[in-house]
Amino acid sequence: MIITVTLNAAIDRSLVVPNIRLGHRHRAVEQTTLAGGKGVNVARTLKTLGQPVIATGFAGGATGTRIVEQLTRESILNDFVRIADESRTNTAIFDPTSGVQTEVNEKGPRVDARELELFQDKLLYLARGADIVVLAGSLPRNVPDTVYGDLVRELHKIGVKVYADTDGEPLRHLLKSEPDGLTPNQLEAEEIVGHEFADDEDRALAIRELLDHGVREAVMTLQDGCVAGVRHDGGASGPVGVHLLRARIDVRETVARIGSGDAFLAGMVAARYEQRDDEGALRYAVACGADATQRLGAGLVDPRQVERLVHEVEIERISLDDE
Repeated sequence: MIITVTLNAAIDRSLVVPNIRLGHRHRAVEQTTLAGGKGVNVARTLKTLGQPVIATGFAGGATGTRIVEQLTRESILNDFVRIADESRTNTAIFDPTSGVQTEVNEKGPRVDARELELFQDKLLYLARGADIVVLAGSLPRNVPDTVYGDLVRELHKIGVKVYADTDGEPLRHLLKSEPDGLTPNQLEAEEIVGHEFADDEDRALAIRELLDHGVREAVMTLQDGCVAGVRHDGGASGPVGVHLLRARIDVRETVARIGSGDAFLAGMVAARYEQRDDEGALRYAVACGADATQRLGAGLVDPRQVERLVHEVEIERISLDDE
């Protein structure tokens, strides 16, 4: 099965507020409240896509109880470690008149050393029945930046593949552990390599730099698709080397972009779980991300629309000057 890890789980409130102005009173014309955090959003999409998934992480206080109850109502299997401090609540406000989305994310609860140890034991126990583990999102307070990297190394020891999506210092430490897959957006990738990207060649060079760190599959998500790189070692008489690909889909008017990257990651993981090839996995991931922009609430997709959008994704190879 697939396990998703959300150490900083939340209750996510999404509001649609036309013509929002600071300092003024507004009424939302649409709203939704869901259990959230990146790993939870990935689990929701995977469940909708018909994949076997368990969500785990930390849940604390009354908010943590709401998170677990919400997931249970959605029939998403879950096994969270209960902690003493209160889980966070996040708010996203989308203005349909301007297309601007504003997010306010709380820092999250404090987690002590004993709670972290309990979680690590739980994850390694659950992972013995898993093919893929997804580590996603920010870290709560007091959790060391090295935790994702440490978990990748332990999971690799028992033969489990690890896909990840985080940023900042946790991402830098994560790179040293050579995860199987990373899906940063452009801003996160620019932060890793230390400069901005002007075009797809710059993006492809950045992706190859991530692969040089030992990542097997690195995908930079963009509004119109992604730039991806995959290392092949020639196993089972397959191809050898690095394949760089650009996937595109027509940008459509969005309902909200919150969680579209999480749906993309879920699509990628689902495709790899089903052993789809590189192009097939990218088409499916891009289709999931694109469909998620048509819905208010993170991790929400329609599998029928995803299958339709797969056929609208165009893939091309990228060749760098030094190749």
